[in-house]
Amino acid sequence: MEYIDARAKGEQKEDCAVLMRLLGSVTGQEPVMWGPSIVGYGSYRYSYQSGRRGESCATGFAIRAKEIVLYLTAESPQQKELLEQLGQYRMGASCLYFKRITDLDLGVLEQLIRCTLLELQRQHPETNG
Repeated sequence: MEYIDARAKGEQKEDCAVLMRLLGSVTGQEPVMWGPSIVGYGSYRYSYQSGRRGESCATGFAIRAKEIVLYLTAESPQQKELLEQLGQYRMGASCLYFKRITDLDLGVLEQLIRCTLLELQRQHPETNG
């Protein structure tokens, strides 16, 4: 909450509260800070062919100046179809950016998060969340 209180402006606090309830409900996990700016839920371990290994949050969010970024993957045909129904956002490699949570369909967003977790569990069996 210290991070949200320090970074969120105006309606972003309400949006963060909605996200925290949604992510907590979907993952069954408590929020954990990953570094100074990511509120993460669950975790997974990864390793690359190069031998590099690491751990990351399964999903989470961060507050940016005028947007909130939600960390999820959207690579499957099902997820791409869901994105078409989501609302107003822009998508990066594994980052969904939006200005207000009310710009998104929360039911569709929940499905996208669930698909992300299922894909992580398929690729990384030690995933929790």
